[in-house]
Amino acid sequence: MKNLKALSLLFLALLIGLAAAIYAAGWISQQAKISSNKIVVATVDIELGTKLTPQMLTMADWPSGSIPAGAFKETSELQERVAKVSVLRGEPLIEGKLAPVGTRGGLSAVIAEGKRAMTVRVNDVVGVAGFALPGNYVDVMVNTQRDSDNRHDESKQISKTVLEHVLVLAVAQEASRDDTKPKVVSAVTLELSPGDSEKLDLARNVGTLSLVLRNQVDKQSIATTGITKKQLFGEVEAVPVKLASAPRKPAAIKPAATRAKPDALPPSHCIEVIQAGSRSFNCFNNSH
Repeated sequence: MKNLKALSLLFLALLIGLAAAIYAAGWISQQAKISSNKIVVATVDIELGTKLTPQMLTMADWPSGSIPAGAFKETSELQERVAKVSVLRGEPLIEGKLAPVGTRGGLSAVIAEGKRAMTVRVNDVVGVAGFALPGNYVDVMVNTQRDSDNRHDESKQISKTVLEHVLVLAVAQEASRDDTKPKVVSAVTLELSPGDSEKLDLARNVGTLSLVLRNQVDKQSIATTGITKKQLFGEVEAVPVKLASAPRKPAAIKPAATRAKPDALPPSHCIEVIQAGSRSFNCFNNSH
C-alpha cells in the first residue's frame, strides 16, 4: 500500500515537471520570436567587387535591439548588387557595404566617388618586397633628373616624395584585403584623385618610381624638398646669388644763385698801387 502511494506521488511529480518543461519551452520560443527578427547574412566569404548571388545569402535570426542600420530583410532586395568591401561568412549585409544600384562587378565598384584607379609597374624592390597589399597605404617617390637654372650646369639627380597616403586597390589581378602574406607582383593599382593621377603619370615618365609603405592609421602629411646627390654625400651646393644694383640717385639741382652763368668772365687779380699820396688798382685777367 505504501509502495502504491509512493508510485502515485512520483508519477504526479513527473507529470507536473513535464508540463512545466513544455510551458517553459513554449514561453522561450515565444520570447525569441518577439525579441528577434530575420535579416540577410552571408553564407560564404564574399570578396570586394563580387556580384551577389542567392547562393551567397541566407536568412538568420538577429536580436531586435542590435540589428545594424541598413540591414536587409529579404534576399530578393540584394539581387544584382555588388559588394564594395569584403564580407565574412555570417556577417550581415548592409547598404554601406554595397556599391550603388546598377554598379557592375569588378574593381570599378570599389573605387570611391571622385577617385580614379591607376596601375603602375613595380618590381620586388619598388613594390616593398610584396608587402604593398590591397587596403594598405603607400607614399610614391620618384628619382629623376632636375633641370638646372644654369644652362652650362649639368642636370641634378634628385629623389622626392610626390604623393602621400595613397590607397592600394589591387596587386596584379587580386583585390582581396584579407591576405597578409607578401606577394611579389609586377603591377600595383592605386586609388588617386584626378590631379594626383596626372602627377603619377608624369612621375613615371620622367623618372623611376618607388613605393614607400606607411602605417594605415598615419594620415599626417609631411612636406619635403627632396634630396640631391650632393646633399646625400654632405657636399655644399653653391647657390647663385644675384646682387641687386644700387638705385640711381637723382642729380642734385643747384640753387639758382649758385648756378654758373654761361657768359661769366673768369676771375681777375688786382694790385693796389700807392703813388704820391694817391692810390689806384691795376687788375689783370687770368687768361693772360
